Amino acid sequence: MDTLNNIRNNSFWSNLFKTTTAKDDLQTIICSLPPFQLLNNKHVAMLMTLVHQRSYQPNEYIFVEGDPGLGIYFIEQGKVRILKELSPGKEETLAELTQGDFFGELSAIDEMPRSASAMALTDTKVGVIFKPDLDEFIDKYPKVGIHILRGLAKIISTRLRKFNEEYIELLSDCK
Repeated sequence: MDTLNNIRNNSFWSNLFKTTTAKDDLQTIICSLPPFQLLNNKHVAMLMTLVHQRSYQPNEYIFVEGDPGLGIYFIEQGKVRILKELSPGKEETLAELTQGDFFGELSAIDEMPRSASAMALTDTKVGVIFKPDLDEFIDKYPKVGIHILRGLAKIISTRLRKFNEEYIELLSDCK
């Protein structure tokens, strides 16, 4: 059971790239992540014009499993639960994310429906970059777009490697 709790606390959903800066404004959060770290000030300023800010009340869904994946979210303030429906009326918490965390990055790559739901646990403020806006930015600035896509690939591959390690650990503990 310890292994299962450890996996829940350090799972695929964990933000392995969370900023450690004292200044956690939205631009600092976004620029601390691999897709946006190499952007110069000009491109950061242009990217920030694509960010839409949203506020959510406690227990309000940000998106629901099965919804179209429309953007990547950055938590400026508050707490978000990522949950998966196991059966009608039964959900499992996959992660609880806080200020500086991000989620929904797969939607920046593919056009698949959301694989889980996201719900605000407290008053929550997020920034979101919608996929069509990000795609247009990448098309307009392809050299910068390569850095963004490589950064997204780094996030996904790092999370997959971490998940694989935890999966093997879980299998070993079950034997």
